[in-house]
Amino acid sequence: MRLLFAFAGGNGHFQPLVPLARAAVAAGHTVAVTGQPALMPHVEKAGLTALPSGRLSTMSGERSALLRADPAREDRDFRDGFAGRIATDRAPAVRELAREWRPDVIVCDETDFGSMIAAETLGIPHASVLVLAAGTFGRPDGLAARLDEVRAEHGLAPDPGLAMLDRHLVISPVPPSFRAVPLPPTGRLMQLAVPVPSGRSDTVYFTLGTIFNTESGDLFGRVVAGLREVAHVNLVVTVGDSIDPAELGPQPPHVRVERYVPQAELLPSCAAVVSHAGSGSVLGALAHGLPMVLLPMGADQPANAVRCAELGVGVALDALDTTPEQARDALATVLTDPSYRAAATRLQQEIAVMPSPAALVPLLEGL
Repeated sequence: MRLLFAFAGGNGHFQPLVPLARAAVAAGHTVAVTGQPALMPHVEKAGLTALPSGRLSTMSGERSALLRADPAREDRDFRDGFAGRIATDRAPAVRELAREWRPDVIVCDETDFGSMIAAETLGIPHASVLVLAAGTFGRPDGLAARLDEVRAEHGLAPDPGLAMLDRHLVISPVPPSFRAVPLPPTGRLMQLAVPVPSGRSDTVYFTLGTIFNTESGDLFGRVVAGLREVAHVNLVVTVGDSIDPAELGPQPPHVRVERYVPQAELLPSCAAVVSHAGSGSVLGALAHGLPMVLLPMGADQPANAVRCAELGVGVALDALDTTPEQARDALATVLTDPSYRAAATRLQQEIAVMPSPAALVPLLEGL
């Protein structure tokens, strides 16, 4: 069987596809991955065949000031971006790629609407992998109408109920008790990362992701200034490829600032995670039973942070107004109050019994 994996966003939209793609390769299937050209190095580093598609890039790398989270703005940006410009760009590009490569199934991230439209025009079934953990972000008002404009460009009938999104198979790497909305009847669970208990108690990981890191203004500096004051903590900070670690200035010996450290290698040695509440960072922390401090800036991050606070696995702060002292005190709280680790461990145990990616491959074969 030939499986074309596709993603519309940044690396955070690609990583949830990786375990399933590797499982398909291990099962003897032919696999390729397509996304915007700038992201293809990530695909190659993962050991997968990379096939670029589309001309539009979501990876500008340009620095910008930190804005206060605005749900209305984020809904508008998602609708006009992923369902508008990005879908318009990707639908014809993925369709032409699929005509040439001839996949039996397309597996895409849940925001890659263009790939779903391409699959439908070619009569190819598709599966989607959820990348928005809480599930309460991503279907704003007007989404169906905007997608219908793109569908009409490719001769497809209107889809006011958004049946396209979950018609065949929806794969969720999110533990059910974390997700705020139920899965559709076609939904199936998949363990994104094998839960691993923390092996040390003195390392804290601080990240603002791979896209919002460049939109964070002075947040790195403020938060690091507070976190490094927490006693008996070794702090590892990743700032991303577009930011020079030297910008944070000299740091004490117990603080390490890098552009990138693989999350899977770092989390098993962590005691807590401080992040922007991106879905990948949150799910990675939960898979290792780690409490969190959350600084949501946009997209699905506020929804994820709210869910973490509701479940007692972390403390959420206002990224725009957070002071070093508030960051310090929040980290001290999640490290010293055992209820946060206990709540995270409950989610970790839930993840531990979810099906492995290998168990999902027969469902793709069934399509």
